[in-house]
Amino acid sequence: MLSQLRAAVMTVVLFTLVLGLAYPLAMTGIATVALPHQAGGSLVRDASGKVIGSELIAQGFAKPEYLHPRPSAAGNGYDPMNSGGTNLGPMDQKLIDRIKADTATLRKENPNMAVPIDAVTTSASGLDPDISPEYARFQVPRIAKARGASESEVQAAIVGATQQPFLGFIGQARVNVLAVNRALDAHVPVLHAKT
Repeated sequence: MLSQLRAAVMTVVLFTLVLGLAYPLAMTGIATVALPHQAGGSLVRDASGKVIGSELIAQGFAKPEYLHPRPSAAGNGYDPMNSGGTNLGPMDQKLIDRIKADTATLRKENPNMAVPIDAVTTSASGLDPDISPEYARFQVPRIAKARGASESEVQAAIVGATQQPFLGFIGQARVNVLAVNRALDAHVPVLHAKT
């Protein structure tokens, strides 16, 4: 029995060292060399080199001159340390009330367009950095008005940040919110002060 116990303990130690230490370190090293930007968190920096976000994690843009992300259920909203969905079922009254309230607010903002589904639903992680092209187009009138710009200028920034499905058919077209907001700040500055 002692020899069997020793063999079991040695197997656990060996596999812990190989699969719990050596393999993760090797994969991290390979990723750091082969894909340094992605391995480092896909961080986005401003002109001075300051980190302003990540291509992979949504931020809570709320000002009217910016493209807004999907609603977030991560902590108090867009908290990467508390990622996750709400776990509310489709018949949960709290979820139904929130979606109805969000839909009513968005309809006031743009009464001539249907409210896209991702404008009122959270992603599984609560941190999805992308929105649908439909939700981005829905926001164009508000952004153009807030920036004192034409809708075509805002639409051009959105089109420039729209990613098509991989190989033309895998996944869906999507718009990275941070990329659009950076393009807006660079090419469509706010022309009048907010009151």
